[in-house]
Amino acid sequence: MEALFTKLRRVARAQCTVLVGGETGTGKELVARAIHAESPRRRAPFQAVNCATFSPTLLESELFGHVRGAFTGAVRDRQGLFALAHQGTLFLDEVAEIPLDLQGKLLRVMQEKTFVPVGGTRPVTVDVRVISATNKALRQEVDEGRFREDLSYRLRVVPLLLPPLRRREGDVEALFWHFVNQLNQQGMRRIEGVTGTAMDAILAYTWPGNVRELRSAVEYAFVVGEGPVLDVADLTPELRGEPPPGISSSSLADIERARILAALARHHGRKAAAAAELGISRTTLWRKLYAHRLR
Repeated sequence: MEALFTKLRRVARAQCTVLVGGETGTGKELVARAIHAESPRRRAPFQAVNCATFSPTLLESELFGHVRGAFTGAVRDRQGLFALAHQGTLFLDEVAEIPLDLQGKLLRVMQEKTFVPVGGTRPVTVDVRVISATNKALRQEVDEGRFREDLSYRLRVVPLLLPPLRRREGDVEALFWHFVNQLNQQGMRRIEGVTGTAMDAILAYTWPGNVRELRSAVEYAFVVGEGPVLDVADLTPELRGEPPPGISSSSLADIERARILAALARHHGRKAAAAAELGISRTTLWRKLYAHRLR
């Protein structure tokens, strides 16, 4: 991840657009905020929007604003995020979900630095740096006709790919303590340590929900536990290794053991390659090999 952080610092100094890719929950908005915080625009606003949460009409209004009477319910003029982010940064999450007809208007504001609010007639000029994110392959979206090719080039002057948390050696523990320190400030509970067993469970887990799931797990521990030391009992059922309803723990263990053996067989016993296929670190693979008595 050090190479990524070095690249982030370089990217922050520029004014170009950035497209952040990666699985859901990998921390794409955190990266966008970090770029803004290190950039010359850091004293100007940072605005963010998830493009998948709005209907096409509401998304257009959210981005570009509207004038009174533009549509039913528009009882007064309202500024959009481009205007609110003037001289700052606008983060467009799930950018691949923007409808095709709205993509043309987005392209225009990125090229011409002007837009017209919904229902308006006067163009508005803005200076905004756009950082966008997606968990989809934008090239594939272009090939399948769901995304404009010219807009894709505008958005991805600098592409950044965030690896999933399970492939970021050392990040789980560092982020765990980062979130603990954040929540310690809220006064609900103060965690000053963690038992070895609890930390082993945290490090062994594959975190399919990535950074977002890790933060939720830390919040869960703050809510259900007491005292300054976090123990296994404070962890979520998934981290404690409890199976989903209807599946016995023995059958889950058998499934995991079979997956490990199959991966090792496919890679002729090469543990680094098998761990990469399984989406876990080599340290975690070694731990699982001992647990399943495969060594």
